[in-house]
Amino acid sequence: MPTNPLQGAQFVLAAHRVQQLPPDEGAEVAFAGRSNAGKSSALNALTGQKGLARTSKTPGRTQQMVAFSLPPVLRGETSQLLDTRLIDLPGYGYAKVPEALREHWRHEIDRYLHVRRSLRGVVLIVDIRHPMKEFDRMMMDFCIATLLPCHVLLTKADKLSRNQAAQALAALRKDIGANTPVTLQVFSAQDGTGVEEARVAVIGLLESDARSG
Repeated sequence: MPTNPLQGAQFVLAAHRVQQLPPDEGAEVAFAGRSNAGKSSALNALTGQKGLARTSKTPGRTQQMVAFSLPPVLRGETSQLLDTRLIDLPGYGYAKVPEALREHWRHEIDRYLHVRRSLRGVVLIVDIRHPMKEFDRMMMDFCIATLLPCHVLLTKADKLSRNQAAQALAALRKDIGANTPVTLQVFSAQDGTGVEEARVAVIGLLESDARSG
């Protein structure tokens, strides 16, 4: 079994505003998704740590930007070591969150995506059983417009048959079209489907070049 390069993830801090995040240097990948799409479970599965991100039967628990440090990675063919992080963005769309807080996170997530120079890509968490929601579309459209890589995890694939999951993946591929920076895969934190593929994708993003402009 290959070594998990995300195994050493550690909680660093939880931030209410972008400026409270760790210094904007090195490389980081953000995890975004609706509050009931399985984002915490995906983070735990990818890092191999069941308790890293909080999971709950009550969605919407992640109401801050949570930073996790990773072991440094080598930058390309050089010997430069990069500080790397995963950023868990607040779960979005949970109805019981007060409107003022929802508005705050709309603003902070938008600001984070625009100003964070160390951001190398977004892992977008989407429940494979349901059509993409407005937030998912907005996040994907932003990534496409700004050439920011986006890797979509179609989570909870264990709830469908293999054939149903393949059909859902194909339908979304057709929907978003070709020639975009969006990649897609089927994923299940429950039975391990696609976990290794997703780890490779996250490491690939961390090792990629910074955005220009």
